[in-house]
Amino acid sequence: MAENKWVYSFGDGKAEGTAEMKNLLGGKGANLAEMSNIGLPVPPGFTITTEVCTAFYENDRQYPDGLTAQVEAALDAIGKSVGMNFGEKENPLLVSVRSGARASMPGMMDTVLNLGLNDETVEGLAKRSGDERFAYDSYRRFIQMYCDVVLGVEHYNFEEILEYYKEEQEYDLDTELTADDWKDVIARYKARVDEELGKPFPQDVTEQLWGAIDAVFGSWRNRRADTYRRLHNIPESWGTAVNVQAMVFGNMGDSSATGVAFTRNPATGEKAVYGEFLVNAQGEDVVAGIRTPQSLSKAARIAGGDKKPSMEEEMPDAYAELVDVFGKLEAHYREMQDVEFTVQEGKLWMLQTRSGKRTAKAALKIAVEMVGEGLIDERMAITRVEPGALDQLLHPTLDPEADREILTKGLPASPGAASGEVVFNSDEAAKLKQDGHDVILVRVETSPEDINGMHSAVGILTSRGGMTSHAAVVARGMGRPCVSGAGALRIDYQAETLTVAGETVKKGEIITIDGGTGEVMKGRVPTLQPELSGDFATLMEWADTHRRMKVRTNAETPTDAKTARKFGAEGIGLCRTEHMFFEANRITHVRQMILAKDEAGRREPLSKILPVQRDDFRQLFEIMHGLPVTIRLLDPPLHEFLPKTDEEIAEVAEDTGMPAADLRRRLMELAEANPMLGHRGCRLGITFPEIYEMQARAIFEGALEAGKATGEHVIPEIMVPLVAMKAELDFLKARIVAVAEEVSKEHGAEIEYHVGTMIELPRAALMAGEIAETAEFFSFGTNDLTQTTFGISRDDAATFINDYLQKNLIAQDPFVSLDRDGVGELVKIAAERGRATRDGIKLGICGEHGGDPSSIYFCEDVGLDYVSCSPYRVPIARLAAAQAALAKET
Repeated sequence: MAENKWVYSFGDGKAEGTAEMKNLLGGKGANLAEMSNIGLPVPPGFTITTEVCTAFYENDRQYPDGLTAQVEAALDAIGKSVGMNFGEKENPLLVSVRSGARASMPGMMDTVLNLGLNDETVEGLAKRSGDERFAYDSYRRFIQMYCDVVLGVEHYNFEEILEYYKEEQEYDLDTELTADDWKDVIARYKARVDEELGKPFPQDVTEQLWGAIDAVFGSWRNRRADTYRRLHNIPESWGTAVNVQAMVFGNMGDSSATGVAFTRNPATGEKAVYGEFLVNAQGEDVVAGIRTPQSLSKAARIAGGDKKPSMEEEMPDAYAELVDVFGKLEAHYREMQDVEFTVQEGKLWMLQTRSGKRTAKAALKIAVEMVGEGLIDERMAITRVEPGALDQLLHPTLDPEADREILTKGLPASPGAASGEVVFNSDEAAKLKQDGHDVILVRVETSPEDINGMHSAVGILTSRGGMTSHAAVVARGMGRPCVSGAGALRIDYQAETLTVAGETVKKGEIITIDGGTGEVMKGRVPTLQPELSGDFATLMEWADTHRRMKVRTNAETPTDAKTARKFGAEGIGLCRTEHMFFEANRITHVRQMILAKDEAGRREPLSKILPVQRDDFRQLFEIMHGLPVTIRLLDPPLHEFLPKTDEEIAEVAEDTGMPAADLRRRLMELAEANPMLGHRGCRLGITFPEIYEMQARAIFEGALEAGKATGEHVIPEIMVPLVAMKAELDFLKARIVAVAEEVSKEHGAEIEYHVGTMIELPRAALMAGEIAETAEFFSFGTNDLTQTTFGISRDDAATFINDYLQKNLIAQDPFVSLDRDGVGELVKIAAERGRATRDGIKLGICGEHGGDPSSIYFCEDVGLDYVSCSPYRVPIARLAAAQAALAKET
């Protein structure tokens, strides 16, 4: 059997790998190979594949057979290429050992430079280079880095020695140390290693090499890498590659340098050289911030007010070659690149290239301009912008230059940033808003009764609740920034204070929240207002031409509906009627209806609610101007409407005219152990049909009025919630049909409408074929479907779901991104069975997953007709739907 190939070489204008081998070689290895293949100056080296990483962890950190021999052969090949030998005293080959996962994880894993130096080879390096100072500077760097990365002797040990030595010698900068100084420092470094480890610094270069390789593979599972993978949904199973490469030196005097650069500005997208460099330095000096780097271009130096010369001015030949390389890289990759380079005694060497990370504004500009330049087409431009990044363009963001004092961090529940006075009561928030104040509503958790305060606040902060909690869902719908689940907060409603880490913030004091990062800050932090540029409109137009699925919005207020239309919504996929009832002039009637003991007692408050509901629906129909509007009939857990505290009970008793004692008895009768699985949804309509009859009448009459006003033929879609059985839907549809006939007779007008249901229970998904005999459309309510499939309360999940993520039991929060294997399978089953019964049945999704790009890909795969999401997620869904359609074509 042929031996497995674990090692791939590159350099000298050729390589064994290509850019397409990223999964095997990692991003860095694949790109080093590709740069070699296109003739760029790349120091020779080799890549140990990601498959070795997998084998390393599967076999108790033991390497597979054959790896050692392949590494030795590849190392010899590097030596022959550069005319040096690894470990040779007179002419030593030095190498770098770096990580390289298939997904870029900057700074998360370990790197070792100058490997191969010891007490003997350092002398050979000094003779060969003719620069003793450079050789010993490189040796001390190697000891420092190797000890920190491989041996576990922390960096501060060496920084402490160096700083003390500089004080002794009255030096300010590292560059002032002479070769003899570095020899003295090295002796102190080695003494500290012996002291810390009880053994000397390793002199065997082969031991050094395998120690570094072990460390890089080991760093795949270090804490910071684990955290980064979790935040960016990178599977642990991917592993990392290891790249071993001949060293080139940017610290060989004033004709040498090192730098990092982008082929375009990653903040603005401007087509201009962007980056920094340091003369007489190695790569870690640029990122460590020990020295202030210089600008690459003269224009950037002048714009930044720098006095030190730019690379363009100081090293014009190397700079011109670097600009030429930029052009070649963009022409080859057809993408903006992030590069690392070294200039060794005037010669340019390319050490890395990868697709550059950028802001959403820059991503749009680069994608659109590259189409104009002929580098890419519209289809590729659509795939170049991360849909979720569009949030940066739709909401205010914190000024990146502003100082900030972080109090705590919660979940980034709704994007945007806002500063305001702390307020703990929703009614007070509304009053302060009327008085012209900006307020941040702070609650342990929000309920539907807080809707007025949430609408009045510029931002919302809760100490409990997850990414799909009430606060998060409503805030996203309103476009309000929200930080939820900030568990370190201690909120005292009585004292009107919040406390965290011993620091107390009182009512009226200013805080700032960033709903994009979850950070909570003390005081006011300046924000930048969003600007939807021409590039945004251009890309959205392209996306709309390539997507198949429609994009609707979840909206129940005129403001939400108008916002969604502005962002390109093609209808309303979910109007949650219970959200319409919490305003002060409505909730009293709703409470009277719920608390009533008989039908007559319910019909009186319903008659007062009817005209208000009718006008609500009329406005939505008019704003949507003939586009589809799906209205979900009342679906509240009853406890959300009912009073809880003595103060609230007294207030409701006064409002409703019901004696407090009778009210308490009635509340006890209505109390439920688990309201989310209790008397809600269609169950409420079956017990009290008059509620749904009132809503149906309001819908039909509102549709007729809107049709007259707009001249559009309005066809409402009435959705019955929480159906588990066809019999439930049959019962309620009969009453909706009866109301439609009554309204038609009264107004002398034909009424066209559709009745469907929300599939949000596993039984409904399994019985979809039967339910489709009555339902004309399905809308998948994946918030509740996830909740009922997993048996996890979405409001309580945040307290433990991170444990599952950290322990790799799940890849992502199922309330944020759809669980394809379980919940997704139920959606597939329901879609297939529904279509089998009713040809052409309309299928959509209206849970929070409707705005999640990964979930939208799933919806495209299943062939749903539309997704529905909160207004500010509409552009994200439009772009993700286009990307999903394009991905399915390939």
